[in-house]
Amino acid sequence: MSARPPRGEGGGARGPEENTAALAQVRRAVREFLAAREQAVRLAAGELTVAVSGGADSLALTEAGAAAARGLGLRVRALVVDHGLQAGSAQVAETAVRTARQLGADSAEVLTVDVTGRGGPEATARRARYAALRAALPEGRGLVLLGHTRDDQAETVLLGLGRGSGPRSLAGMRPLDPPWGRPLLDVPRSVTVRACAALGVRPWSDPHNDDPRFTRVRVRNEVLPLLEDVLAGGVAAALARTAAQLREDSEALDELAGRLLGSALGAEGLAAEVLAPVAGAVRRRVLRRWLLDAGVRELTDAHLRSVDALIAHWRGQGGVWLPGGFEAGRKRGWLTISHGAGGPDAYPRRDAR
Repeated sequence: MSARPPRGEGGGARGPEENTAALAQVRRAVREFLAAREQAVRLAAGELTVAVSGGADSLALTEAGAAAARGLGLRVRALVVDHGLQAGSAQVAETAVRTARQLGADSAEVLTVDVTGRGGPEATARRARYAALRAALPEGRGLVLLGHTRDDQAETVLLGLGRGSGPRSLAGMRPLDPPWGRPLLDVPRSVTVRACAALGVRPWSDPHNDDPRFTRVRVRNEVLPLLEDVLAGGVAAALARTAAQLREDSEALDELAGRLLGSALGAEGLAAEVLAPVAGAVRRRVLRRWLLDAGVRELTDAHLRSVDALIAHWRGQGGVWLPGGFEAGRKRGWLTISHGAGGPDAYPRRDAR
């Protein structure tokens, strides 16, 4: 969605030449993204989907996606999610549909969602949006391009840092996380604004993007501009580079953990003796993958460290209660995972941390 750029980035229409250069930068980013991910493009089954909000990021992405898709023989389908959270949202969505068609989308449609569930409005809206986009893919296959920019990446890294979320969060958003594709993670938000000026379209400015009730908005409009000012610019780019470096390290460790998981898996669970000599950081990645594969969700660092204690600090303690009614335990040298209707108090045990 459209939002004011951080200090040092500039924004809006500066002049025809700069706007044209900005449009070329967005097109190049999308073209190179698709060219480097041939397998993901093949899975698109002849159709490339773009999530459109009506803001500058998604409109610039739609035009660039349509331009790149023509060279690949793909149709472009624009999906606009109407969350129904603001008065006039249906009209905003229909305007976005028309604009997406004008920018080259072969088809465009509105997906209406109900924003309900646990968490704040940002989190529940995001879950509803992603679920609707995923459900709209034919047979669950395809690639959905999202308009996240370098500024979005910087905000994500700062939020993760402030919450102590660990390296996975600090690594930010992945360029490709099927079915999601993010071609603009190296493109500043101000560039998409100027690209829209070059295209002669007026992006929609979401009032929520300036509502200080939302933490991300305050990071965007207060924290990042202050950091840019104090550190003399370049903060968003530096945070995005940091995320990329951490992501490379994380992916390498995940690959190693995947091989170890294969070695430790047995008919009775995970062999503790195989994992005991492994460095804790790698071992917890193995445990995380094992627990996720078993259906455990919403894992925290505290959960993983408690399960890890069944290997690293084994002293005969009881099981560890996990989200969703799961319990991890250790029996005869094997880590096991079971699912029941009890709760944390249903399993008498000593503290496993």
